[in-house]
Amino acid sequence: MDGQAVAAARVAFERGDYLETLTLLSPLLGTATDAAPLVLLGDALEKLGLPAEAAQAFEQAAPHAGRDAGTLLGRATALYVEAGDDNRAQLIGIKLLDTMPDDATLAYSLAHSFRRTGDTALVDLVKPTLANSDQPDHLKLAGDILGDSERNPLTLSVFRKLAALFPDDPYTQFKFMSVARDFCDFEAIEKLEHANAGQLASGDLSALEGETAYSNLLRCGDERLNRLATNNPGLISIPSQASSRQRRMRQHPWGTRIRIGYLSSDFWSEHATMRLLQSVLEAHDGTQFDVTLYCYTPERHTVANGHRSKWGRIVPLHGKTDAQAADIIRQDNIDILVDLKGHTGGSRSNILNQMVAPIQVAFLGFPGSAVNVDCDYVIGDRIVLPKNSRQNYHEKFCLLPESYQPNDPTYRALPPAIDRQVLGLPSDRFVFAAFNAARKVSLAVVDRWAEILRRSERSVLWVMIDGDLARSNFLAALGKRGVAADRIVFAAPTGYGAHIARLQAADIGLDTFPYNGHTTTSDKLWAGLPVVSLTGSNFASRVSESLLTALGLPNLVAATPDAFVELAIKLSQSPDDVTLLKQQISGNRFLAPLFDAERFCRHLESGYTMMVDRAKAKLPPDHFEVPRLPVRTAPFSKRA
Repeated sequence: MDGQAVAAARVAFERGDYLETLTLLSPLLGTATDAAPLVLLGDALEKLGLPAEAAQAFEQAAPHAGRDAGTLLGRATALYVEAGDDNRAQLIGIKLLDTMPDDATLAYSLAHSFRRTGDTALVDLVKPTLANSDQPDHLKLAGDILGDSERNPLTLSVFRKLAALFPDDPYTQFKFMSVARDFCDFEAIEKLEHANAGQLASGDLSALEGETAYSNLLRCGDERLNRLATNNPGLISIPSQASSRQRRMRQHPWGTRIRIGYLSSDFWSEHATMRLLQSVLEAHDGTQFDVTLYCYTPERHTVANGHRSKWGRIVPLHGKTDAQAADIIRQDNIDILVDLKGHTGGSRSNILNQMVAPIQVAFLGFPGSAVNVDCDYVIGDRIVLPKNSRQNYHEKFCLLPESYQPNDPTYRALPPAIDRQVLGLPSDRFVFAAFNAARKVSLAVVDRWAEILRRSERSVLWVMIDGDLARSNFLAALGKRGVAADRIVFAAPTGYGAHIARLQAADIGLDTFPYNGHTTTSDKLWAGLPVVSLTGSNFASRVSESLLTALGLPNLVAATPDAFVELAIKLSQSPDDVTLLKQQISGNRFLAPLFDAERFCRHLESGYTMMVDRAKAKLPPDHFEVPRLPVRTAPFSKRA
């Protein structure tokens, strides 16, 4: 092509006449060996919204572009991705990574393509480059990729950058706060919480809409504020009071047995929920109750999981939309649909917002009101759900007579204790154990734990914090509060049986607040380890008190944070008292209600029956208490 035609094409492009540019230059595609007109042609094609053709022009220009070849191939990669041609994009882009490994724009294009084709391992190739960028679009994509990578330090770096870029976006700020908790970045947490406290003090509560309900519970014990944390993306439809009434008043074919449907993604024996619930499911009276599990558990957890067959009929919901899942449940004429997830990871509670069953219940998974989920009842007890909490719940309270939390006494491992020396623990020190997830370690907890260690000089704190960055941050926070690093012993992740065995090497467990240990506390008690806790102000912060009371140890619940410290210190100085507490737990393990799954099941079934009786009588849901069975006088298990 002569120079005059190329010059004319450039003039046409500059005046915005991209069709004329294309007309003049299109003969070049597949034949030209000069980069400049091909690049101009690619620019025109891109302007005309023809990404695949533009990519082809840049790809053809690259061999003739010298040092600019990589840039043009990067543009071609991005355009092939835009056009949906992932094969071509990846063929070019992966080769280009060898010479441009730190190019964030290329990483951005390839990450989009790899995610679309499901190539997780290839996404990992470009993840660090994206995370090291300072461009908002790159960081947002890195955040999407890393959002659930709790142990990858890149996650903290990415969300720190995003928080700095978007200081007025509450969604970004609360996500950073959530990630900072996973890595024990207490300096960041303190600044973020201080900023949020200032907003709340000014009367601006709107920022809480950017926080997830679960994350809010990790730092806030105020039930009124807990309800305002509504960033729960899985909830597409929001129920109204009218739709709830309509659901309850629909014609329904009640049967001779009560049909219970449990809805969860946690139906596998190694999940914490099933460590609590599986014996209760097996104990259901089949003559009175027909149990179905509506399961969206990841399939990798359901292979060769033998216990599942004992829990009830299993109906998989994989690949079904919420509306399709709701239709399946409706066709089964379920009387009571029990949501075991609430506002927790992987939840599909939106299914309950499809008018599924005449009675819908929240239980076990989420310790609070499942705001914007259409539930009639929440199952609790008089400790976790006292009367003064009613105003902060749309659900009515079904109060079990003992702890709301079931516990499996059948399949739970109970091995002998492991010697301290094997665990790397000092034999001559008092060992406080705190095995709750790092995200539950609030600023208030760090302050109190540090005070306990400062004042009980012959003690160490044994904590379940994993990862170099989280451990380094934790040590720095304790050091800032006057506690030397040699007072901290870190526990590595291990199997469940080994975990129960090692817990027995500690002297006393220390709880977290405002979010207590739940399964973590019951595991400690199962292992025979006393736990010092604190009276709470919402469901999540009252769970340990409920568990300790059901095991006959309400005296281990302190009334104030100062009393929590004093009680822990007193026990560290009273080895005989600790021995007596351990003996009391051992004596009560198979007699007290806490681990009595069969007794729990009978109480739960009474609650379900009372719900059905009200519904059959066309009465709206209301608060009620389940009557207590007679106290046992003999062990409920042969393991005793």
